Order: sequence, then C-alpha cells, then structure tokens
Amino acid sequence: MRFSEGIAAGYFGVMAVAAWIRPLPTSRRLQVTIVGIVMGAAIWMLPRDANPEVRDWAPAIAILVGYWVSGRFFVGSSPEFERWLMAWDHRLLGDPTTRFAHWPRPLLAYLEILYLGCFLLIPAGFAALIWTGRGAMADHYWTMVVAAEFGAFAPLSVIQSRPPWAIERPSSQRDRAIHQLASSLVNTFTIRANTFPSGHVAGSLAVAMAVGVAMPWTGAIFLALAASISVACVVGRYHYIVDVIAGAVLALAIWGLVLAAGV
Repeated sequence: MRFSEGIAAGYFGVMAVAAWIRPLPTSRRLQVTIVGIVMGAAIWMLPRDANPEVRDWAPAIAILVGYWVSGRFFVGSSPEFERWLMAWDHRLLGDPTTRFAHWPRPLLAYLEILYLGCFLLIPAGFAALIWTGRGAMADHYWTMVVAAEFGAFAPLSVIQSRPPWAIERPSSQRDRAIHQLASSLVNTFTIRANTFPSGHVAGSLAVAMAVGVAMPWTGAIFLALAASISVACVVGRYHYIVDVIAGAVLALAIWGLVLAAGV
C-alpha cells in the first residue's frame, strides 16, 4: 500500500470511529460508518485489483468523498469559536463586508472564478506530472495533497463553525453578478460548513509544493494560483483569515514531514 493510500484509509477509519463518539443522529452515524468501511475496503483492494491508471487517480475521488464525510459531522456551530474567528477578521480588516468594495472589478471577478475552480487544481497538478513523464511521483504528490486536505477536513468532526458568508450581511462587491453566482454555487454544492484549517488553502498550496519539487517553474505558477485562492477565500467571505493562515501552516508542515520521510 502506498503512503498516500494509508493516509486515506486511516482518515476514513478515524472518521468512522468518531461518528460513534460525537453526538450525531443515528442516520449520519450509519452513513459515515458505511462509507468508511466501503472506502477502506476499496483502498485496500487498489494494489491488488486496480490497473495503474485507476490507482494513480483514485485519491482524487477519495478527497471528494472525504469532504462529504466531514460534512456529516456538522450539526451546529460554536458561537464562541465563531466570535473568535470573526474578531480577528475585524481586527485585521475592519468591516470585512465593505473592505474590498473598491477593489477593481476584474480582480474581484478573477478571484471569485478562481475560488470556484479550485477543485480543478488538484487533478491539474497531477496531470502536469503525467504530461511530463513524471507519473512515478504519484505517491509523493498524493501524499502531500491527501494529507493536506484530510488534515483540514478532520477537525470539522470536533471544531465546528459557519463560514463568514452565512453569518455576515451580504458583502459589498462591485462584481455582484459573479459574486452572487459563486455564492449560489457554494451554497448548493458544498457542505455549508467552515473547515478549519481551510481545505482550499491547504490543498492548493500542497499541489504547488508537490509539483514544484520536480518542475520549479510550473510549481511557481501553481503557487501563484494558490496565493490567489487564499486571497479569494477572505475577499469572497468564504473563509476567515485564521482559516487561511492555518491552512498554509498545515501545508508547510506536511511538506516538511514528507521531505523528512523521503516519500
């Protein structure tokens, strides 16, 4: 079993156990447990039964399923934790809902579109490795990305908060149409809970660093995109500043551990 596969199997196992410890409705406990068992079995079977291409791309599916599983734990937010997160935003930004109102419209549109397309960055990073004949780096790449994403998702089973957009009044954006579209898609297709650390930041930064090991210039492009996504998280009020900082710290810590382990 690859290191990245072990991390994924461990995540689903831990979440299945946590479902019976945390105060959840019975239906959600069963959902998390069943998905955890199925995913654990599927990951265990990959080295035996899957062809190399399926095995190489399987972690992308595991990340999506893992995100959904984390959302099953969200049953209510902690007002104290939300106030602490919001206090740092107000301390650093003033009124976050008006702080970015005068930014150029094309810049705001770029940030919103990039935030919406963040999920494409993960397969794009691995595709870049495959395209340049570096498919042998699959375990290194997915270890970085899977650990970053699951490291951001897992705390939601214990630390729960709503994203800023669910608490604040609507922000004053010059690109109202794009912002409203982005907000509608986020409200429809996400778990509508705040991941602390930010999975967007941790995952995109992990992609950049994993690719940059073999392709510095390509990694620099991904790093610029990751930085833009980090800004978009705050500007669009999808994450708190503390989430963004924690996501970056998580990705850097994983990068250090992976290098030290020689994965």
